[in-house]
Amino acid sequence: MRILLSTVSSDSHTWNLVFLQLLMEEAGHEVVNLGPCVPDQLLVETARQECPDAIVISSVNGHGHLDGARLIRAVRADRDVRHLPVLIGGKLGIHGNDNIEYARGLEDAGYDEVFTEGSDPAQLGDWLAALPVGAAPQPLGAEVGQ
Repeated sequence: MRILLSTVSSDSHTWNLVFLQLLMEEAGHEVVNLGPCVPDQLLVETARQECPDAIVISSVNGHGHLDGARLIRAVRADRDVRHLPVLIGGKLGIHGNDNIEYARGLEDAGYDEVFTEGSDPAQLGDWLAALPVGAAPQPLGAEVGQ
């Protein structure tokens, strides 16, 4: 499975991305890691070009509920990538255990799955394993059979 990995646009943390990339690669997935502070439109454009099977968004800075909601609206508004399964997880707010309140809003905004701070990393593997493989279209400019 091909996964597009990023943070929300205001999140400059990289250690979480390295951890997630290694975790997913060890499970046999191909990961395109965009790095930190990726603008929403760049993520959408990259999703169009890379045609991932899923998008995984990580938040460590506590702004996941704000930036994440805006990001998923941009993904769902784009006709070429709106069908992709998208997960967001991590520190979604700055209220500790009360951050769980943001999960429902992010699901309502369009995320297929929301993991809150403290979620077991194995849940990511379970979520990815449950997704259909190979449903993503070919990258722009690619010919079938290449």
